Amino acid sequence: MHINIPVRLFNLHTVNEKTLEKLKILAGAAKYDVSCASSGTTRGNSRSQLGTTSGWGICHSFTSDGRCVSLLKILLTNHCIYDCAYCANRRSNDVKRTAFTADELAQLTIEFYRRNYIEGLFLSSGVMRNPDYTMEQMLRVVKTLREVYRFNGYIHMKSIPSASRELVVKAGMYADRMSVNLEIPSEANLKLLAPEKDFESVFAPMRYIQQGMLESAEDRKKFRHAPSFVPAGQSTQMIIGATNDTDRQILTLASALYKRPSFKRVYYSGYIPVNTNDSRLPVLATPPLVRENRLYQADWLMRFYDFKADEIVDDTHPDLDLDVDPKLGWALRHPEFFPVDVNEAPYEIILRVPGIGVKSAKLIVASRKFGRLSSSQLKKMGVVMKRAQYFIVCRELSMQTVNELTPQYVRRKVTQKQTKAAADLLQYSIDWGE
Repeated sequence: MHINIPVRLFNLHTVNEKTLEKLKILAGAAKYDVSCASSGTTRGNSRSQLGTTSGWGICHSFTSDGRCVSLLKILLTNHCIYDCAYCANRRSNDVKRTAFTADELAQLTIEFYRRNYIEGLFLSSGVMRNPDYTMEQMLRVVKTLREVYRFNGYIHMKSIPSASRELVVKAGMYADRMSVNLEIPSEANLKLLAPEKDFESVFAPMRYIQQGMLESAEDRKKFRHAPSFVPAGQSTQMIIGATNDTDRQILTLASALYKRPSFKRVYYSGYIPVNTNDSRLPVLATPPLVRENRLYQADWLMRFYDFKADEIVDDTHPDLDLDVDPKLGWALRHPEFFPVDVNEAPYEIILRVPGIGVKSAKLIVASRKFGRLSSSQLKKMGVVMKRAQYFIVCRELSMQTVNELTPQYVRRKVTQKQTKAAADLLQYSIDWGE
């Protein structure tokens, strides 16, 4: 969630009106980048430094009353030499342009930190002059924070496509996480919507980051106090719905990225039609948020449930079913896999049952050592029996499974329950004026 920062909260003796105006423009311009979670790194506190990071995810912006939700998410500038069709800051758009100097942004970050508004910085930028010039300015920001202000909090820094290896490597010595946004899942569509970019301009900085991380890991094996390089790994973002790319193309690309040792997250951003007069872009009334959500669920299956991309989507089903979650969709297409006996099946098989998550699967395997499990015990372990009941057998569960009821029947029953639950929630909101 991105909310404007209220000007009244700042002391104008230290943050002047000009800086506040820049802040308003550049914080607003940064809201379209979703790849800024801060999990995966821990920096210890010390007396000689400011700030610390925690090993869990933190929020990215401010609430309307100014309470800190931890990351200052901002652009160095919204000037850009590129004319990407999907970007609000593209060269041909008539928008108010501004830029921070490196010293201004470093000081602003410290002012926010000292007021306890933030714990870290997410720094991105439009491309000024050329990629290397922009990277140099961004590098000055993070270097000033680390070396001048002794800031030890979390820093996520975007790497500019086509930036040189030397600058990317230098930046990696100061940042906790770096990201290079792919934006469009196929190169042909990327060239159509962003003619100045290609996959090589994006993948080259990704390789530099990966190589730096691997070299750093080797150095730390030999020397205990060797400096860390991008300790929280790298991430990327893909825009969903701006092109005709299928979910299979998107997830196949994401799966390939996850095989890289340095890669932590792929973020999916539903296309927001900010440039409605460009004929290269689709006409959408609203962002495809349901599709975005299904892609995150599919991504979760690949990362934590050992699903392969071609199991979730294939030639016959190139796009995710928007009415059911991807795991349920896979189960309905493969009734021969079920029913699963939760008292006998191995952990990897139990994990594939709709309604059973990682925590529940581990509890099942651990608990059945002491006796056969019943449906009531499964509920206590967090199993969602409304879905799982059609795909399992246990001690006393006598309901018919997906093979007797048919996948079509189960799908209809599950989606009816989901529709009713959504309607009940809507009615509750109406009754209570929410």
